[in-house]
Amino acid sequence: MYEDRIRCAALRGKITTAAEAALLIHDGMRVGASGFTRAGDAKAVPVALAERARQQDEPLQITLMTGASLGHDVDRMLTEAHVLARRLPFQVDKTLRDAINRGEVMFVDQHLSETVEMLRANQLGKLDVAIIEAAAITESGGIVPTTSVGNSASFAILADKVIVEINLAQPLGLEGLHDIWIPGRRPHREPLPIVRAQDRVGTPAIEIPPDKIAAIVVTDKADSPSTVLPADRDTAQIAGHLIEFFQHEVTRGRMPRQLPPLQAGIGTIANAVLAGFVDSPFDVFEIYSEVLQDSTFDLLDAGKVAFASGASITLSAERQAQVFGEIERYRDRLVLRPQEVSNHPEVIRRLGLIALNTALEFDIYGNVNSTHVGGTHMMNGIGGSGDFARNASCAIFASKSTAKDGRISSLVPMVPHCDHNEHDVDVVVTEQGLADLRGLAPRERATLIIEHCAHPRYREPLRDYYRDALRWGGQTPHCLDQAFAWHARLRDTGSMLPA
Repeated sequence: MYEDRIRCAALRGKITTAAEAALLIHDGMRVGASGFTRAGDAKAVPVALAERARQQDEPLQITLMTGASLGHDVDRMLTEAHVLARRLPFQVDKTLRDAINRGEVMFVDQHLSETVEMLRANQLGKLDVAIIEAAAITESGGIVPTTSVGNSASFAILADKVIVEINLAQPLGLEGLHDIWIPGRRPHREPLPIVRAQDRVGTPAIEIPPDKIAAIVVTDKADSPSTVLPADRDTAQIAGHLIEFFQHEVTRGRMPRQLPPLQAGIGTIANAVLAGFVDSPFDVFEIYSEVLQDSTFDLLDAGKVAFASGASITLSAERQAQVFGEIERYRDRLVLRPQEVSNHPEVIRRLGLIALNTALEFDIYGNVNSTHVGGTHMMNGIGGSGDFARNASCAIFASKSTAKDGRISSLVPMVPHCDHNEHDVDVVVTEQGLADLRGLAPRERATLIIEHCAHPRYREPLRDYYRDALRWGGQTPHCLDQAFAWHARLRDTGSMLPA
């Protein structure tokens, strides 16, 4: 009866199948599911819900909230079964993305720190059911998360009913890795008492009344492995530019020799750049971030990182097997928190984080588009990049200078959708070079960004645009009838390059 996993004996009678547990979810419900960047996600009940929807004639559509993206094609299956009426706050699935861009699924793109704040304030309606993956249930009924916390704790606290998926593939050694601290209700909220990345201020499990747990489903499936690609020449060059920049900052006395804690967004570029610090001259530093990727453990193993705090652990298949097979070796140097804590503006500003995130594109004034291809079509979502960029001591956005074999420039005259405006962007960097934008007016930024960050084949067209824009004057010169010409040309010809 899984005594080591379900230590509250009174709850063992609630073990059931995924199909039976899915019957607790009805049309029109709001459902919160665990999962943050393919880690610690509910793996059985959502799939059973999709199968039920395919087999019945009655409508079965829900609002699905998560921490971030899900693994194991769950979003695809739910989309194909027409289960999703509304989805928030983040996704990475192509099938779901296509449905969003056709207007079939209403997608609410949110800063990752805000979803449960809005839910707690009843701005998103009542949460009916939470589905939470767990490594164990304690003697008191506390839920021990697995490889992510994300929004799981608040979902379990706020939902009317909780379905727990006990995943036997997740090691029991994860217990004790989590620090569950939930903010009080506004406006008389106590400060968040984290002053160092390693501070623990909460509990190791999600404490809820045991009678809220309506069903327990036993599963045995590992997290989907990360899809992050290995470093290449371009990402190595980006890492080199950043390490040189940090060395310069230390020399000028603007950063301490032991760097402030680093945050790095999810994805190939951020992971590769962070991995570049293995061979950097910097001594031991800390990570305070959302996602702990392969590079985090490379840095821990190299003795470069003393401690890493995040909301999830998302790893490649090989690294996943190694890390979770030796979790005791890392235990004292890791903590997983709710994402409203990992992304909390108060802590980010207090710790003076260096924030490194990636951009789809940025413009000559330093405005960043992270989400919308062509200004209209959703890619994945803003994620936590805005939480960190607005509040970090140094907000950096990185991108390769071109995409699609050079047909697309990541540096454009004007972004057609702006997620991070120039006021929140301190540094932009490509493999071509780095532009430090701090203290510069828009006209100064434009020249610096074009000369340092643009790919050579796009540099002269950008100079031409800026010269034409200057004729119109203004604090931020633009030639409005040409501002989006590059995007229109891409739409019509498949390339931003002039004919």
